[in-house]
Amino acid sequence: MASTAGRGTDAEYTDYTEFAAARSGHLFRSACLLTGGDTHLAEDLVQETLSRMYTVWRRPGRFFGGRAIENPAGYAQGVLYRQFVSHHRRRSAGERPIAEVPDLPGPEGDGALRVALLTALAALAPRDRAVLVLRYWEDVSVEESAEILRCSAGAVRTRSARALARLRALLGDSLADLSVR
Repeated sequence: MASTAGRGTDAEYTDYTEFAAARSGHLFRSACLLTGGDTHLAEDLVQETLSRMYTVWRRPGRFFGGRAIENPAGYAQGVLYRQFVSHHRRRSAGERPIAEVPDLPGPEGDGALRVALLTALAALAPRDRAVLVLRYWEDVSVEESAEILRCSAGAVRTRSARALARLRALLGDSLADLSVR
């Protein structure tokens, strides 16, 4: 097969672009939740994730770290979460992004509840937020979450419990007031 300048075969490139087009919306929605609505940072995280996925995509047999990547979509999700956590580790102390919560498409419901939940989620530590989004938004198991975040299953359970308790404390009585009527 013909090789295109520095990007593998035409078929590999086509496969990758189809994958990226199919997954970018889902990755962006997850990134918006992780970043507390900072769409610019979410776009950066998705771009970096897709860039890293492309380097893996070009490897023969799609191996990474000695293991074959059997689920590229799941692997991309893991890359996104690790990029998010890494961003917060290296972020300069003076940087304070200010953004509005995006109007994400979703089920019809009470907008006040959604805003309160997104605001409370944004107040959590990055790793706690990543655990909650993985477990309760993405519906990923404890074991899969641990693998994606490269920590133990016990750490995921502990972070989940503590983050949920923190959310309850942040929302307080307002959660009962905001419940669907």
